[in-house]
Amino acid sequence: MPTIIPDSKPRLSASELHELLVPFAIDREKYPLIVVGYRGYYKKTMGAPGINDRGIYDDAIFIDTPSVTAAYNGNTDPSKFRKGKGKGAKKGMAVLKPGAWFVHQFALHKGKYLALCQRAGNVTVIRDGNPPYEDTGSFGINIHRGGYNTTSSEGCQTIHPSQWGSFIELVKDQAQRYYEDKWKSTIVPYILLEGD
Repeated sequence: MPTIIPDSKPRLSASELHELLVPFAIDREKYPLIVVGYRGYYKKTMGAPGINDRGIYDDAIFIDTPSVTAAYNGNTDPSKFRKGKGKGAKKGMAVLKPGAWFVHQFALHKGKYLALCQRAGNVTVIRDGNPPYEDTGSFGINIHRGGYNTTSSEGCQTIHPSQWGSFIELVKDQAQRYYEDKWKSTIVPYILLEGD
């Protein structure tokens, strides 16, 4: 069964998006290219009312540079629940904490295709548990292509496959424009916002 996707792409103007980013005080001279996730963007109109659901594309992902702001239907949650404890094989499913993460670079997701991968540092996640608990480390919380029948996430940020090609081509184009031959090694900040 196909995964639920909104009827349209997210709608935020560049100025509205920039207003949401003010509290992060990002140096846009140093980081002209950023990717923004907006968790729960559609939570009032999709899934259970007022809840940020898992397993559907009810979130928004934006690319923002001085020359372009583009929106995509995405997912910022794992596809399912899995309670656990600790940091070993029995750990709970991961949900990336909102905030500014300066850890993503262009690399191959699982050795298969170009994506934005957590390669340059640790992130903090909230893991499913009783109660949920924080865990910090390098977990491969990548920004990659989702699936048609699943959001394909164990904590990654995923984009609907019908929009993935457009996303990765634009983010690569903008990285090459602003960072030239250093585009692959440059950090692409990822800002995760939490919707009301």
